[in-house]
Amino acid sequence: MEIWHAPLDLATLNAASEGTAMRHLGIAFTAFGPDWIEASMPVDHRTMQPFKLLHGGASVLLAETLGSMAANACLDSRRQVSVGQEINANHVRGVRGGHVTGRATPIHRGRTSQVWEIRIVDEQGRLCCISRITMAVIDAPGAGGDGTS
Repeated sequence: MEIWHAPLDLATLNAASEGTAMRHLGIAFTAFGPDWIEASMPVDHRTMQPFKLLHGGASVLLAETLGSMAANACLDSRRQVSVGQEINANHVRGVRGGHVTGRATPIHRGRTSQVWEIRIVDEQGRLCCISRITMAVIDAPGAGGDGTS
C-alpha cells in the first residue's frame, strides 16, 4: 500500500535539490516504491574526509535528505510539514570511491512524529551506515492549528 500523499516522481524530487547542499554533494534521487525512497551520492572530493574515506557527515546529510523528503511526501503540504528533530548514525564500513545509495523506510508514522530508518550501502550492496531520523509533524506555515488557512 502506498504511503505517499501524492504520486511521486524522480524529476520533482530532484528539482527540490536545486541550490541546496544536496546538489553540491551530488545527491540524486534514483528510485522509490510504495513505502521507500532511494538516493545515491558519489564518494569523491566533495564527500571524502582527509583520509580519503567517505565523510561521516556526508553520510548523515544523505540520510537526513532521504528521511526528510520521505516524511514530507507522506503529508498534505498545505496542512502539515515535517521537520528534523533528531538523527543518529552508525558508520560500519569505510568507502573509498564509487557511489553509495541510501534507502529510507518508515518505522513509525504518527500524527505528531515520524521515525525513518536509512540504510546506506556501497556499490557491492554492503552496509556502510545505518541511520535513524525522528521528524516532528507541525502545522504548515500559514495553516491554522486546526489545519486550515
